[in-house]
Amino acid sequence: MLSQAVGYAAIALGYVASGGGKPILVKQIAEVSDIPGSYLAKIVNSLARKGIVSTQRGIGGGVCLAKPATDVTLYDLCVALDDPSIQTRCMLGTAECSDARACPAHQFWTGLRVKYIEYLRKMTVADVAAFELKRRARTGAGPGTGAFSDPAAFTAAIAAAATSQTRPPAASGQAELTVGGQSPIN
Repeated sequence: MLSQAVGYAAIALGYVASGGGKPILVKQIAEVSDIPGSYLAKIVNSLARKGIVSTQRGIGGGVCLAKPATDVTLYDLCVALDDPSIQTRCMLGTAECSDARACPAHQFWTGLRVKYIEYLRKMTVADVAAFELKRRARTGAGPGTGAFSDPAAFTAAIAAAATSQTRPPAASGQAELTVGGQSPIN
């Protein structure tokens, strides 16, 4: 299971990815994602140091993805936040897992761990963004909240999130969610 920090990071970055490339304040991300603001600020700071997000202070500032949402995996978040679930620990928790030190659960755990890591390497922030957009639509937390102020933009973002790509705008270097070269949220 992922650590709380990685889970929060995935949800927060999913929201950032669905924001159309515009910087989003940590406070806003925390409110919409139901994450404690001070804890999210620490997570964002760690992700910024690792080059996953970029942050800008002041008016018009906030958090943006530093890479395309399709290029940031859950595995990347685990590495950036030192998630214990990707460490090569014995399932019994006693030492590093290895063939030389094979415990009774070694064969089972080795196979399961390989599948787990493969999954984390495939699941992207764009996938989380698509899920979060659909979830907010079902729960009524979509239009009129957060980055979405009109229902048409919200609906377009839902349709686009699964196939979204980010690209740095020429002037700012901040990531932007685009579909077919156009932002679905303008």
